[in-house]
Amino acid sequence: MERFMMYLTMQIEGILPYWILGIVLGSALAVFGKSFVHGMVMKMGNSLGLFGVVPASVLGILSPLCMYGTLPLAASLSRRGLREDWLAAFMMSSVLLNPQMIIYVAALGKTLLILTLLFCFLCGALAGVLVHFLAGNRRFFNFSGFGEAEDHDTDPRMGMRLLKNMGRNVKATGGWFFLGILTAVLFQTFLPAGAGRDFFGHHEMAGPVLGALLGIPFYVCGGGAVPLLLTWMEEGMSGGAVIAFLLTGPATKVTNLTALKAVFGARHFVLYSAYIIVFALAAGITANWVMTLS
Repeated sequence: MERFMMYLTMQIEGILPYWILGIVLGSALAVFGKSFVHGMVMKMGNSLGLFGVVPASVLGILSPLCMYGTLPLAASLSRRGLREDWLAAFMMSSVLLNPQMIIYVAALGKTLLILTLLFCFLCGALAGVLVHFLAGNRRFFNFSGFGEAEDHDTDPRMGMRLLKNMGRNVKATGGWFFLGILTAVLFQTFLPAGAGRDFFGHHEMAGPVLGALLGIPFYVCGGGAVPLLLTWMEEGMSGGAVIAFLLTGPATKVTNLTALKAVFGARHFVLYSAYIIVFALAAGITANWVMTLS
């Protein structure tokens, strides 16, 4: 029990400040900056052409919405004439990362934070480029089942609006956050000493493959994933494996896949799944190479 409490205290002290900061900043952006971010998507002129996937991917990362908020917004943007390739870039990067998750990933260290930002941006921008050439002048997405995005931040008192948003954030992520901490503590407490290091050490060359595979079942919420990743990194998990995990995890999360299936259709859904796995593996391998050089 003493060992369990020691690891529990270490995990909470190490990651709890990032979770709290992520809640506060994420909610502040959702309340005070959401309209600006989403308005910027529509203000991008068509003169940008294909290069519009670059700001679209950046704005997707800055968007504080979850997938079930992003898709109605994307449907609204599509009805207003936003290009399919820009939509693809915006939605892809929005699936992978948001301001709140950026704070969580900061707990993994500066290098991994920078690499996560870079690869999530590239994943979104490249998705836009691929949709541009795959779809041509045809529609790639089907938003027929989506209405306007629902706005929950309607309280006329700005302070209460922020507090209510923070409450929804805590409700949505709190349980998974503490489950992640508990899982990490149990891993540290009951796994035989060196077992994790032997496992990750023996699979170092296949780290990105391992990370990509672990991301599919183990990623439920970013706040819950980071404590696990911190523990696995201490046991020898490579940076490339972490990057692959952070790409396949949110992209293949069951709730996100269910929502995306509705707008993709069967053929495009298969293409999406193949794309994210291939990109995650390539990003993981590249990240390992970059971190070896640094």
